[in-house]
Amino acid sequence: MSGPDLFSQPRRLGRGAALTLVFASVLVAGAATGSLPQGDEGTGAARSVVPDGRRQVAQAAAEAMAQGTSPLEAAERAVSRSGDRWAAVYSEGEYEEFAQALDGEYTGVGLWARRESDGRIAVSKVRGDSPAAAAGIRAGDRLRSVDGRAVDGLPVTDVLSLLRGDATDARAGTAVRVGLERGTRAWAETLRRATLSTQPVTAEKIRGGGTLVRVAAFTKGVGEAVRAAAREASGGVVLDLRGNSGGLVTEAVAVASVFLDGGLVATYDMDGAQRALHADAGGDTTRPLVVLVDGGTMSAAELLTGALQDRGRAVVVGTRTFGKGSVQMPTRLPDGSVAELTVGHYRTPSGHAVDGVGIVPDLEVADGVLGRAERVLSGLGRMP
Repeated sequence: MSGPDLFSQPRRLGRGAALTLVFASVLVAGAATGSLPQGDEGTGAARSVVPDGRRQVAQAAAEAMAQGTSPLEAAERAVSRSGDRWAAVYSEGEYEEFAQALDGEYTGVGLWARRESDGRIAVSKVRGDSPAAAAGIRAGDRLRSVDGRAVDGLPVTDVLSLLRGDATDARAGTAVRVGLERGTRAWAETLRRATLSTQPVTAEKIRGGGTLVRVAAFTKGVGEAVRAAAREASGGVVLDLRGNSGGLVTEAVAVASVFLDGGLVATYDMDGAQRALHADAGGDTTRPLVVLVDGGTMSAAELLTGALQDRGRAVVVGTRTFGKGSVQMPTRLPDGSVAELTVGHYRTPSGHAVDGVGIVPDLEVADGVLGRAERVLSGLGRMP
């Protein structure tokens, strides 16, 4: 990926924890990063906004390479000293997986997991065309171990990370052995990881004749998928962005274009100047629209929410969003790893800064959110 990126996950958790969160999101939702439109390469921005950060990280990596030590570890140390709360360093393989995820694919075995009240890990869902389904694994089965490691009591994100594999084996065709239990039966299966496509957009009818369109992440093709869902909707639309940790900004702008007739979506500062993102002309500006958000609504999802709210196109319902509105630039290091440092921030059409603040809904609701959204949508449908 070239150009600046809008990364969605909080990076100051430490590299391992952040990656676990990111790849757990990839496994379930399909993406966790986002990119600005191609052509905004922003190399000048890296010099003007953070004049020393990228240079220092690159220099530390080059010196480590010359001394025969790890450029990645040297870059991590430099990033930790930078004071950049969103900065991170990734191995070459990890960054390639981000690119794959943004294309709407991930490598895995096709099962989801949940942690039960007793600390046990259960299979919550199995993808139909996956290695897990082919092995006969079902929702409700207990997951006892992954590659010989007991998983009882582990956080679900750690379990998903084990299933995904690490930098040495997180590839299609590699094997992972899982221990399972169903009733009194205990057995083990060896699964081969596969490249699976994500399903980031789903649509279903709701009360009152409206359509609920859920967008889990902004991967490639999401804009067109939302357009198709809106085209099939007979009434108003509830656009559910809860838990959406971001994605390709170009796809978020494409979704904005479904509901706006051109105009400003967001501005962002790079290279000492303001730049703008605009919706395409011709969107549906009359269909009633409600947007659902929560504390897991991040980055590109916040950019879209802010545009629809500021432009008066949608009623936003839920709780305050996460507050991730910074722009990161990828720098390739000598060993192929990638460092990310912040080079700017974006704002909503009215000039609202999102980073560290988030977006406050028009109607703050913590419980029964969908029911409230249905009532709001019905009211919008009766307005002249």
